[in-house]
Amino acid sequence: MHTVVERELELGLVLSPERSIPVPARLTYRTDDPYAVHVTFHIGSDTPVDWTFARELLVEGVFRQSGHGDVRIWPTKQDGRSLVCIVLSSPDGDALLEAPAAAVSAWLERTLRAVPPGSEQEHLGLDKGLSELLAMTPRDDLRPTDPSDGSPEPGA
Repeated sequence: MHTVVERELELGLVLSPERSIPVPARLTYRTDDPYAVHVTFHIGSDTPVDWTFARELLVEGVFRQSGHGDVRIWPTKQDGRSLVCIVLSSPDGDALLEAPAAAVSAWLERTLRAVPPGSEQEHLGLDKGLSELLAMTPRDDLRPTDPSDGSPEPGA
């Protein structure tokens, strides 16, 4: 069984230094995918836009500039408000988003309680999967046949 930690919030899509538009978004964290955070943007299209990146990147970005490439995150203050800036880069262009730092931090705290840093690997289920794989008994009908040994081919 896994846990899902979600938070709906409104981000600001920065169009210029003077103008931004609200973008509804959902932050999702799943304990069965413990290294990642998922952000779904509801931008008025038929299908939402999904981004997935490292939880550690967002945790670090709340305190200091982090990331490079497709996702960059840093804290800032604007008009007395604490914000987390997120730049998402894709072949279609870049988007600068501003999120309320308190809401992001509170949500992150919930994810960190669900899966403390350093314990992520325990939630992947690799040991259980590997044990199940090693416990499997090979079946004769699953082995490939060699046509030169006179054995019938599968399906013949």
